[in-house]
Amino acid sequence: MFFRMIKGALFRQKSKMIMIAVTIALGSSLATAMLNIMLDVGDKVNQELKAYGANITVVPKENSVLDSLYDLDDGSETAAAHLKEEDLGKIKTIFWGFNILDFTPFVNTAVTLSDGSTAKLTGTWFNHHLALNTGEELDAGIHSLRSWWEIKNGQWLDEQKESIPANGALIGSALAERLGVNTGDTIEVKTAKGSQSLQIAGIYDAGGDEDEQLFTLLPVAQELAVAKGLIDSIEVSALTTPDNELARKAATKGPAALSPADYETWYCTAYVSSICYQIQEAIPDSVASAVRQVAESEGTILDKTQLLMILITILSLFGSALGISNLVTASVMERSNEIGLLKAIGARDYRISGIVLTEIMITAVVGGVAGYFMGYGFAQIIGHTVFASSIEMKPMVIPLVAVLIVIVTLAGSIPAIRMLLRLRPAEVLHGR
Repeated sequence: MFFRMIKGALFRQKSKMIMIAVTIALGSSLATAMLNIMLDVGDKVNQELKAYGANITVVPKENSVLDSLYDLDDGSETAAAHLKEEDLGKIKTIFWGFNILDFTPFVNTAVTLSDGSTAKLTGTWFNHHLALNTGEELDAGIHSLRSWWEIKNGQWLDEQKESIPANGALIGSALAERLGVNTGDTIEVKTAKGSQSLQIAGIYDAGGDEDEQLFTLLPVAQELAVAKGLIDSIEVSALTTPDNELARKAATKGPAALSPADYETWYCTAYVSSICYQIQEAIPDSVASAVRQVAESEGTILDKTQLLMILITILSLFGSALGISNLVTASVMERSNEIGLLKAIGARDYRISGIVLTEIMITAVVGGVAGYFMGYGFAQIIGHTVFASSIEMKPMVIPLVAVLIVIVTLAGSIPAIRMLLRLRPAEVLHGR
């Protein structure tokens, strides 16, 4: 009898039930899309932010100590200490090696130009192919770390192209304008330790002080600086987890201040401080530090993005609850005679409420299942539109959305149930 009454109610009021199912489907689809994106957005936001440069710098320990003592943060040369070029591959051997997206070394030296002025010459990798002892191969260099640079004339240097001259260089737009040189020209640079002719392969516009510099291949700069096999610093781009209280404690007080359990948690989480610590372990006599402007911006943007997703989910579910409330209340009003009759023949309030709630929950299940698959489609559309990649569907979203649908459906049904409980059989059956 119970199921016959439910079946009859569903078919008699199929238009309202369809509207309830559509309302729930829309709410659950948006919730599904937002929750999946929120859980998958961290790496994708970090990937997008990697276009704006490295978030970790590695320098020799001696230089770092002098910088701290004399507050030298202007990029000036503070000591003759260097890191070894042969240790670069060790960066990919740390616990979070797969989170290291890119890195490149730098050798800096001051050179005298043909007009008697001085400029900064930097040797680095541009698109260097690296084969590691682990069997892994990767391409690393400044090309991806400086992706916002605009090559106004010419082309990027590329170690993997035979057409690129061994003495090739990129020159900043401001320096090129001052010297009156163009792509294909040759300029002479001198140091106290030697001289070198550089062929201009391209003119770049960085939009900052780098427009007054020269960038060349690493071996060229090492020869001019008499630093064969040595480097001054390394820039690293890594996927990181936003800092929390544990990460901030480790960064300010040091890993030694952590308890064994906290240390294990910190070490095995991709905080920027733990990745820096592991890089220092891998590269002898080095100090790795976070570029705080970049690292903090990543965490702030990610937190705000996730907060936005949560607010959208809450508002969509709140709207669904209001829609369900109106539709279920209208349904109860239309069935007031039927409900009054049931009460008159002895049906208890909880049984009648159970019938109405069962009808709504069956409708909610149908709408929720449809909404989940709609949400999957919405998530993929957003993923490909915003991040140019698909969104991974997290299994934990299924029970989470199911619980939210139940809560929203019950919350939306409360006004209708209260109205149902207040119905008096005598008044309803007499048409009042």
